[in-house]
Amino acid sequence: MPAASRRRRYPSDTSVAEWALPEPLLPLPACQTKTGGHPEKWPRREIVDGIRYIVDNGAKWRALPADFPPWETVYGFFWRWNRAGVVTYIRDQLRRRIRTGKGRCPHPATLIVDSQSVKGASTVGRNSRGYDAAKKINGRKRHITVDTLGLPVMITVTPADIQDRDAARDVFWRLRLTQPQITQVWADRGYAGELVDWARERLWLTLRIVSRPKGVKGFVVLPRRWKVERTIGWCMNARRNARDYERLPQHSEAHLNWALITMMTRRLTRKSPRASQWTRKTPAVG
Repeated sequence: MPAASRRRRYPSDTSVAEWALPEPLLPLPACQTKTGGHPEKWPRREIVDGIRYIVDNGAKWRALPADFPPWETVYGFFWRWNRAGVVTYIRDQLRRRIRTGKGRCPHPATLIVDSQSVKGASTVGRNSRGYDAAKKINGRKRHITVDTLGLPVMITVTPADIQDRDAARDVFWRLRLTQPQITQVWADRGYAGELVDWARERLWLTLRIVSRPKGVKGFVVLPRRWKVERTIGWCMNARRNARDYERLPQHSEAHLNWALITMMTRRLTRKSPRASQWTRKTPAVG
């Protein structure tokens, strides 16, 4: 039988309502399949809470607090679920639930893409890192594609020296295969040039470029692009994503996905404020 449940004490822990969202999306335990296997010793909610703790606090796996399952067990589930595509499946299902709750089609037709270069720690090998001369960063680059609500659709991590337009060819190919309903993608000038014609001719995809207004200096909010930049900010709220520590780019993608999964579960379970709290009372006269 699974070990007794621990007391929830960390901000990253799942609430009862939050846990009800990903629990049915996880694969069946081995003991419940035809091939069989040993029953799992630790409750899966403890495993998910352990993963969320690492992502939110930026701790080392070996520094996982003692009230969680052993770090080897938590890391093992993190690795297996990511390799099997379980993490991206949960992410996509939560995105569809938020979209349908807002009256949108579950499958977006318009996307927004952008990239972010982050420094790589010493644990990042030379074969998966590079130097971004424009940002003066030695590390990796995150290519994030979101819908018009800012919800994640695809995340890819490459060396930082890969140009945006070069990485976009692979990203757009994968998007066309997995999201055939997509008709247009918004991006910045880093994706301009031959990529626009290539996307239209090869993938029947309209790539629209959003440029900064001429003569404007400093920060300016750009139409549509601000939504993907906001999503990048959501990822950076998780301390594990403030820098890239992972030996494998796939694990970097998993940490980004887990941060966004936490954001979406909290959005879905957030209680709306009562109408009376926002109703301005008319002061008494006389």
